[in-house]
Amino acid sequence: MASRKISKRDHWDRFWKGSSRIEEVYANEGRITERLLKLIRPEGMRILEVGAGSGRDGLLLSRAGGEVVSLDYSLPSLQVIREQLEEDDTLSLCCGDAFALPFGDESFDLVFHQGLLEHFRNPDDLIAENVRVLKPGGYILVDVPQRYHYYTLIKHCFIALGAWFAGWECEYSVRELEGLLRRHSLMIVTSYGEWFNPPIWYRILRKGLMPTGIKLPMYPRLFTAIRKVFGGVRTSILRHRWALYSTLVIGTIARKKG
Repeated sequence: MASRKISKRDHWDRFWKGSSRIEEVYANEGRITERLLKLIRPEGMRILEVGAGSGRDGLLLSRAGGEVVSLDYSLPSLQVIREQLEEDDTLSLCCGDAFALPFGDESFDLVFHQGLLEHFRNPDDLIAENVRVLKPGGYILVDVPQRYHYYTLIKHCFIALGAWFAGWECEYSVRELEGLLRRHSLMIVTSYGEWFNPPIWYRILRKGLMPTGIKLPMYPRLFTAIRKVFGGVRTSILRHRWALYSTLVIGTIARKKG
């Protein structure tokens, strides 16, 4: 039954084997590092990226001075990250299970993940493991799809048809995400949301046309121009909490009690 579909390692191995060219994988538009760098100075911090995927956020924090470990259970994902490393990079790679992290208690100053939590039916277990390895006073960032968006309907249609690339996935409202973190005695610092540019419908169209031989540009000039013109308006709107119920993704940064 569709309701019992799950996201498995095989799904991610296939995804990353087919996404070996990192320039063909959309970045996170800097939202992860942008939000974190408003709160922390990475220099000297031990940082864990769980379910690292492309690893680009971890690399940015590493190059900003953090002691970063990028963990994923998919070897093809780790290979994608390895191929991005430059000679002077100090980022460490780890193949491991997000639900049984191979690290001691209170080992990291910051734990973060993007596009991970929504793929599991037992999110509390994952957050509990994050909290276990987080030092008192340390930060956690969780970034997930936002519930009230047309993407949710498109996604669940694909899931019902057995055609979703990740097998199964859910979504959260900002209230639900904050509530989850509070259940683990974490103190909410801030929540944010982001609209995608180019929008998700364009990204889906681009991906769908690839098998036909039609290759649309990743970042069309029209969408780039729109963002430049309306960037200030976007920033102003996204400061309001109500706007977080219209974005494609949301994230919450919380802190472990010291």
